[in-house]
Amino acid sequence: MHLTLKTKVNQNYLSVKEGFNENLFLSLNPPFPPVQLKEFGGCEKGDKVHLELNFIFFKQDWISDITYDNTSDSIFEFIDEGTQLPFFLKYWKHHHIVRKIDENHSFIIDDIRFKSPFILMDFLLFPVLWLQFAYRKPIYRKLFKRS
Repeated sequence: MHLTLKTKVNQNYLSVKEGFNENLFLSLNPPFPPVQLKEFGGCEKGDKVHLELNFIFFKQDWISDITYDNTSDSIFEFIDEGTQLPFFLKYWKHHHIVRKIDENHSFIIDDIRFKSPFILMDFLLFPVLWLQFAYRKPIYRKLFKRS
């Protein structure tokens, strides 16, 4: 399945790049499931992010490797790919894109491809994941506004 969300923010793309850090990551986590950040290596190729999802009666690890990063005169982007995923996912590839609009505005684009163990579950997960990432939009706007 493929999911894309795009958020316009009032900040230069390179300033947004600087804000892609551990604090942002923690701010973006929705209320459920609670997430504990075990490791945040960064957003460059070779870095790792390790989360522990708490589903009340059990916990699941989610480990992603950063497999690609690029910064040019109009874009900052990186890709995280799941290497250890919760039971409901068998594939995860999240392309994070921050695209320059002009000197004071950018688009933050979450471009996600995922698969679950069963095709029917893909369709059930789609609205859940869409909501999880739509939750980020006002947070992005608040954190990445001109000061």
